[in-house]
Amino acid sequence: MAKNTICLWYDKDAEAAARFYAETFPDSVVSAVHRAPSDYPSGKAGDVLTVEFTVAGVACLGLNGGPIFKHNEAFSFQIATDDQAETDRYWNAIVANGGQESACGWCKDRWGVSWQITPRVLTEALAAGGAEAKRAFDAMMGMTKIDVAAIEAARRG
Repeated sequence: MAKNTICLWYDKDAEAAARFYAETFPDSVVSAVHRAPSDYPSGKAGDVLTVEFTVAGVACLGLNGGPIFKHNEAFSFQIATDDQAETDRYWNAIVANGGQESACGWCKDRWGVSWQITPRVLTEALAAGGAEAKRAFDAMMGMTKIDVAAIEAARRG
């Protein structure tokens, strides 16, 4: 296990979530599934307790802790994309698998984890500053999934 690992609390589906992420994003893998050695407040001996996995190179631990804590937008994965096809692929995978769309490139997976599917052209436009950043930002504010061509057009003015 990595020295620093993000721990994500799931009700009971940490393994399913980790396997979905591993199938969806490159440099992602499920590396270990650990079962509870005895009963615990939200499960029984032998249930999946934790899952070690990597999402796009980031070490994570999924904990099946029960329904008490829910995911929210205070934590999200931000996935940088190179073009519209990659943006569409990740967005559509998340939303079509029981997720939901949000605004400005954000969506949630079916487990409630938030994702920012962010084309690099948007990040670069915002980093440029000035009028270019304002035009790109204003264009983004009206979007759900980011439209790369619209951001490029806004950058040009």
